[in-house]
Amino acid sequence: MSSSHLSPPAILLRDVVKRFGPITAVDHLDFEVPTGSCFGLLGPNGAGKSTMMRLLTGQGVADSGRVEVLGHPLPAASRAARAACGVVPQVDNLDDELTVAENLEVYARLQRVPRTERLAAVEHGLALARLTDRRDATAAALSGGMRRRLLIARGLVHRPRLVLLDEPTVGLDPQIRAQLWSQIAEIRDEGATVLMSTHYIEEAERLCDEVAVVHAGRVVAQGGPRELVAALVGTEVMEIGGDADDLRRVERQAREAGLGTRRSGTTVAVLGAEHLDGQAWATGFRRPANLEDVFVVLTGEELG
Repeated sequence: MSSSHLSPPAILLRDVVKRFGPITAVDHLDFEVPTGSCFGLLGPNGAGKSTMMRLLTGQGVADSGRVEVLGHPLPAASRAARAACGVVPQVDNLDDELTVAENLEVYARLQRVPRTERLAAVEHGLALARLTDRRDATAAALSGGMRRRLLIARGLVHRPRLVLLDEPTVGLDPQIRAQLWSQIAEIRDEGATVLMSTHYIEEAERLCDEVAVVHAGRVVAQGGPRELVAALVGTEVMEIGGDADDLRRVERQAREAGLGTRRSGTTVAVLGAEHLDGQAWATGFRRPANLEDVFVVLTGEELG
């Protein structure tokens, strides 16, 4: 067992409920985030991920249940918990009139980084964001990808023990997303615990030691990405196309072979395709199984 699993969890939720009028956004939620891990909340918009993030940052208060962040009970010890956390919001709230370095310096002051350590903290933030050469440019002059890198670095300027990332790469093109993945991996390598919400499959598979699959305010599965895929789907999926009659026939034959399926548009995905043994009906495109297959098996819904 790793040392992170011997330590108290960085985040602990027990039987947590949060309602907004008739809507239950978080429904008797239980999960914990091991110290030193990169942990992903995976689910579509509306699954309850952002509400969970607001509860953990003290922006919302649970109606019932137990919430602890770095051993601090919320909301009673929200201030102490926030001081030890770095929060990177989904909404860009950089100060456009300040330079890149000034955005980091102002945040370092707000986070009470000692004056003697502030310059080093800003320099570390610039290096992490890969913006050292743009230190004197205003935030308004940065591209979308640069702004997101600066937003992440700003949330880390006080070297927090826990980093909360709410959909950190939403709306960005794949190349910029890959750059941010490198930045997030570096955060984890420096020893911080990372909790990130996402609906991007590849992001969760590439970065996360563990994921919690979130649906309708509940965690419906939790574990390592590969372990969840292997346990719930298998290693391969075969995509088979055709008209409505063809797809119904494939579904029936897969069911008779003891295999699960998922329908998507004009194709049926046969799960656990590694167990197909030359059946004549099973001709299509083979691909590795992934976390989206897991999500569909558990919820019957697509992630997009």
